[in-house]
Amino acid sequence: MDFNTATALRRLRLVSAPEAVSFLLLLVCSVLKRTTEFNAVRPMGWVHAVLFVLYVLFWLDAWNRTKWSLKTAAIYFALAVLPAGGFFAERMLKREAEASVIAARARKEGIVNA
Repeated sequence: MDFNTATALRRLRLVSAPEAVSFLLLLVCSVLKRTTEFNAVRPMGWVHAVLFVLYVLFWLDAWNRTKWSLKTAAIYFALAVLPAGGFFAERMLKREAEASVIAARARKEGIVNA
């Protein structure tokens, strides 16, 4: 994996958990708006919107650089629109990055001809 690909995956991974938290907080704010006088839907909606747009932009960049299959790319996108899905995306991206580092080291040492 080259440096730009690793950076793209890292950016996507770093934004996935905050995006998931913002989505869950937006859901909580929506419930509180309907059950109490507390109304923070608008500001939380903006925070979530910015994080979601960043996630999608980073997802597109990672897809372009890693050459994921359509299925893999769809899974990562679906995780962005599911509550708490970003936490799962973060874990999957971490495993993918670790596996690519192991593969790169193996290629460097001549263990695997890939």
